Amino acid sequence: MFMKVHAMFQSAHPVSDATLDARAPAASSRSQPLSLDGLSKRFGAITALDDLSLEVRAGELVALLGPSGCGKTTTLRLIAGFEFPDAGAIRIAGRDVTHIPPNQRGLGMVFQNYSLFPHLTVADNIAFGLRMAGVPKRERAPHVARMLDLIRLPGFGERRIAQMSGGQQQRVALARAIVTNPSVLLLDEPLGALDKNLREGMQFELKQLQSELGVTSVMVTHDQEEALTMSDRVVVMNHGRILQAGTPRDVYDRPRTRFVAEFLGAANIVTFTVLRGEQNWLDISIGDARRAPPVTCRIGHALSKPLAAGATAELAVRPEKLRLDAARSDDIRFDGQVSARVFRGSQHAYRIDVPMLGQTFGVYQQAASSNGLEPGENVTLSISPDDLVVLEGEPQ
Repeated sequence: MFMKVHAMFQSAHPVSDATLDARAPAASSRSQPLSLDGLSKRFGAITALDDLSLEVRAGELVALLGPSGCGKTTTLRLIAGFEFPDAGAIRIAGRDVTHIPPNQRGLGMVFQNYSLFPHLTVADNIAFGLRMAGVPKRERAPHVARMLDLIRLPGFGERRIAQMSGGQQQRVALARAIVTNPSVLLLDEPLGALDKNLREGMQFELKQLQSELGVTSVMVTHDQEEALTMSDRVVVMNHGRILQAGTPRDVYDRPRTRFVAEFLGAANIVTFTVLRGEQNWLDISIGDARRAPPVTCRIGHALSKPLAAGATAELAVRPEKLRLDAARSDDIRFDGQVSARVFRGSQHAYRIDVPMLGQTFGVYQQAASSNGLEPGENVTLSISPDDLVVLEGEPQ
């Protein structure tokens, strides 16, 4: 633990006078844009990253999201300088830092287990980066006090780490990472050690602090809710590649591929046949004619490649977009039967069997005063064509 933290903070370049001006506001920042250009990394026969490129704007918080082994942690380690790429370049504010050591990159990092020093006080933990940067002892106190105010822990400087709660330790780790005013902040599963309720509260706190500071941030997480809540942009990865990047709302509402649709929340996947189409719309047929007459409708799309008449493809619809109540005039309707129901406090989660499609749909509905529908009840499943998202094939 010590070696990793020491490598991040033992700076060959003292922190600038402007950065350490005690009169400067706590939210001052020298945030810089980060550029990843064609990064590739192999570990023996395993390709961890495959020609990955990403631009992170100054002051932006980008979340790298994906399953274990997708390459997100390798990406963070390359940015930090703990690993070096086999190909590609890393630039901070246009400066190539691809092959320079961690202590010369001007970065801050919050580790998954915080990596705080238990034998030091809270103040000494926060001041560690300043000490490594060569800031004289008498000049550290004003900056530590500013950080304690910023993380809303004034007066906690003399406490030991063991006396702090998990959420407080997380904030101390953040203060230690930002006290030197880094150009880029790296967050490695920053809330992974917290329980669910505390983690949800800290999502808002961390995002607010990051916004106040305006520091360029890259966060690695496997938690979809965390990525959606905290980030300005979500980057979904798999097999060392970026599958989709965009605002949380864009990626959630308009996933490009089946993997993104199913990884970033729940999704119902339906196969369709193209009847005809133009640049921005398709007339499609849903259903198996051997079971029942197919349902036809017109939907919009933003595919990179056109689909010819007779082609089959997939579309996705989120469970909360489906309705079991009165349908609108332009809705697609399917007869179904409730096969299961789970009460989740704020909502009912249903499983609806649709015989004409030969599949089961997940449906979320807000819980009202009633107890909801019971298994065995017949329902009409209604879908707005506007909520159907046409999916592209997975990249090869």
